[in-house]
Amino acid sequence: MLVLLEKLYFYELIFVFLLHFQTYLHPSQSEWVTFVHGAGGSSTIWFRQVREFAKHYNVLLLDLRGHGNSKAEKKVSWGKKYSFHSIANDIVEVLDHLNIQSSHFVGISLGSIIIRQLAEMQPQRVSSMILGGAILKMNFRSQILMRVGNLFKYVLPYLVLYKLFAFIIMPKKNHQQSRLLFVNEAKKLYQKEFIKWFKLTAEINPLLKWFRQVEIKIPTLYVMGEEDYMFLPAVKKVVADHFQSSKLAIIPACGHVVNVEKPEIFNQLVLHYLQQKKPAFTTTDFFN
Repeated sequence: MLVLLEKLYFYELIFVFLLHFQTYLHPSQSEWVTFVHGAGGSSTIWFRQVREFAKHYNVLLLDLRGHGNSKAEKKVSWGKKYSFHSIANDIVEVLDHLNIQSSHFVGISLGSIIIRQLAEMQPQRVSSMILGGAILKMNFRSQILMRVGNLFKYVLPYLVLYKLFAFIIMPKKNHQQSRLLFVNEAKKLYQKEFIKWFKLTAEINPLLKWFRQVEIKIPTLYVMGEEDYMFLPAVKKVVADHFQSSKLAIIPACGHVVNVEKPEIFNQLVLHYLQQKKPAFTTTDFFN
């Protein structure tokens, strides 16, 4: 895939501040699309998006701290405690390094929280937000999961906990590919790194409450799987409340990781939304 892309677009692979990123530069377009993966993943989860999006935009892929090729030991100091603010700021540093003044942002799962945090910090840098498998509220089952994780994070190998979480969030047979992909990516983490990220759960509830209450004036498309039972109900309510800026597309017979399970539909939805140059959008454009 990369060989084909290199024939069409300039390809860059570099470390900046030891946050790993790749760019695919379009020969004539100035707009950027930045992809942000979730916890335990890496930029490789977007392999089914890169080709299509690079036909229309400059594309930025990055590995969050401690993930993928952004290995923790290569950084002088990430700091003892992680926060959503500091993680979002890592992305801002990459944007500054590349002189990207603004970008559309596409995120999945925990990446949706990081993008929203970045939008709170520097809204002028965010042209629009596409939030797949968005997390806006931790329901009862997810709260129990967090408590179990906090109890056993120093005792059980992190992969045991991660596999458990992945199965509970993505339980169906058609979710298996997503589960395997994220578990395989999570194997590249370290126990200490997993614990640092897991400690972010301590600040997640008040942060999500703020996101639900405050409508940010940035065009936002939520792309959710019909079977994403843990997170879809809260997203529906927020979109109803934040109707001036937010739209919702629900993909049938799909779970949490929408870009992996239904990549063709995901790509079509997101590209259509971006190319409309406006937030107006309904799911009936695609499913009726």
